[in-house]
Amino acid sequence: MSKIIMRHIEGMRFLAETENHSIVLESDYLKVQKAPAPMEAFLMSLGGCTGMDVVAILKKMRAEPRKFEIYIDGERAQEHPKVYTKVRIKYCFEGTDYEKAKKAVELSQNRYCPVSAMLRRSGAEIEYEIEVKP
Repeated sequence: MSKIIMRHIEGMRFLAETENHSIVLESDYLKVQKAPAPMEAFLMSLGGCTGMDVVAILKKMRAEPRKFEIYIDGERAQEHPKVYTKVRIKYCFEGTDYEKAKKAVELSQNRYCPVSAMLRRSGAEIEYEIEVKP
């Protein structure tokens, strides 16, 4: 079971703490935002989750990329609670095989990544594309 403590710092800023780590979150309505908002952190979690899956799978395939980046953007509902309705993910690789990268992404999206699964089960549409450069 995951345990997290949220500590109010000031205004709309909170410190989220796990047993070994911490991150600051704050409202995206602030004029000067110094930390990610909760919904931005959710997309970061998605990127971390699927990214770690892909790296682990490619390592097992002996096809680790020289460079790997993930770009994510999300569309939210207009009405509260303003959940994500559509998320686009672009996986960008350098120095790996396209078919192996595609297989790793598909396994992450359709089998392993629980953040992707939660989004889909909430009704959000997830689109992704894969780009591989030599």
